[in-house]
Amino acid sequence: MKFGAFAPKDAEGGIVVHSIRKDGLVLKKGTHIGLNEIDALTKAGIASITVARLEPGDVSEDEAAGEIAAAVAGEGVRVDPAFTGRANLFAETGGVLVVDREGIDRLNEVDPDITLATLDAFAPVVPGKMIATVKIIPFAVSGEACDRAVAVARAAKPLVRLAPYRVKRVAIISTLLPGLADKVIDKTLRVTAERLAPAGARIISERRVPHEAAPLATAIEAALGEGAELVLVFGASAIADRRDVIPAAIEAAGGTVEHFGMPVDPGNLMLIGSAGSRPVLGAPGCARSPKENGFDWVLARLLCGLPVTRHDIMGMGVGGLLMEIVTRPQPRATESTAGRQVAGLVLAAGRSTRMGGPNKLLADIGGRPMVRIVVEEVLASRARPVIVVTGHQRERVEAALSGLPVTFVHNANFADGLSTSLRAGIAALPAEPDGAIVCLGDMPQVDAKLIDRLIAAFDPERGALVVVPTIAGKRGNPVVWSRRFFPDLASVEGDIGARHLIAGYQEAVAEVPTDTAALLDVDTPDALEAVRATAAS
Repeated sequence: MKFGAFAPKDAEGGIVVHSIRKDGLVLKKGTHIGLNEIDALTKAGIASITVARLEPGDVSEDEAAGEIAAAVAGEGVRVDPAFTGRANLFAETGGVLVVDREGIDRLNEVDPDITLATLDAFAPVVPGKMIATVKIIPFAVSGEACDRAVAVARAAKPLVRLAPYRVKRVAIISTLLPGLADKVIDKTLRVTAERLAPAGARIISERRVPHEAAPLATAIEAALGEGAELVLVFGASAIADRRDVIPAAIEAAGGTVEHFGMPVDPGNLMLIGSAGSRPVLGAPGCARSPKENGFDWVLARLLCGLPVTRHDIMGMGVGGLLMEIVTRPQPRATESTAGRQVAGLVLAAGRSTRMGGPNKLLADIGGRPMVRIVVEEVLASRARPVIVVTGHQRERVEAALSGLPVTFVHNANFADGLSTSLRAGIAALPAEPDGAIVCLGDMPQVDAKLIDRLIAAFDPERGALVVVPTIAGKRGNPVVWSRRFFPDLASVEGDIGARHLIAGYQEAVAEVPTDTAALLDVDTPDALEAVRATAAS
């Protein structure tokens, strides 16, 4: 590939290396230079432009990324069309990510211009979760390098695959000692059911027996006889030795103990065994908590039918200190591929704390409540369906929107920040739309025309997966999001919305220049009066 600076008239056929913005001209990095671009550059007074040119034998970035990604992907993995030199791989089903670490290292050694990155090995994932990405660094690579990378991937195939969840029937046995409250066991059952939910597994039986080997062995045999595919034992007292009550009970039930202890904290005191060719886990005390611990790592693999050996356990030490790791996300909606439908999501749950008391969403502007102005503009656009997330003064907000064809979703946790409303809205979206435009209930100057412009710019096939309005280079609201990012949106926290996600996916962002309406949210009494004055003029 050739690379260099040329006069616009000599740049035809080249690829723009650096984005250009001047006097209304916008040429993004990666744009192919044609006669129209040459004319625009000349009129803008640009004397020189840096471009890249493919040479004979080169493979373009998108073609190379797509070909390599296809060779990398195994069972349960979907490859999206490549854009800007990147081909992303997604989980088609829930399960655990299985990777060939050595094979991936060999592929990344082929050429520095070819890269493959994945999530951690054995990471639990939900449908639609991005699990890996192939990125071509320059605008093209040599055909020889591309062929070698594909050959490495095929020789080791699959480098990346999904082990789907298979185990569905789980039995829970709790041992009892004086002082262990029923509410502790009830909470353990509730937390365990939530852990099993992403896998589609359920608790088929629950028993409570004395903390003694004989009755526990009988309970294990009974659970297996009922068809349990996995037995979880929660001891009233932590396992202290391989000869303790729980391991002794597994052996008394005709089973074996594979391993006791693990280099993961929390989770050290976990026991792995089997009986009747089915796994039996002696859970550590931390497994009663919903926070991530070593139990989660082993449980996820077993739910996929993957063996967990002593060697596997002892290899978990690096990265096994989990005290500061955030709990993994819960199940999310599967990405839909049908149509180009964009839903409207209006966040109208806030407490208006910066307004000094009154609910700004109910403030009168030209004879209508502010929130009704916002929702009516969304309804006048192409966005369908329209969902409104309520919270503070729910009944009054819904009354202000009476008669409008919208779906209401109540966010009971609205006081915890904007992210809770975003999560509630994303969870309520139906399966049909392949995107959503997220609108704020305190931006009454955003009209249907702007919303439609943003929706029109939404083009996943060309890499425009996130669409944001801009004013003099500054980004505003509302924002269109592809369904691909719904799992990420569903995991945001705090009161900052999803700005950090936009920053993390720059290559997928399309900008639509507009006026100040995209930046004006009504947060103060002065801002409200300014909007009222504009409406009255």
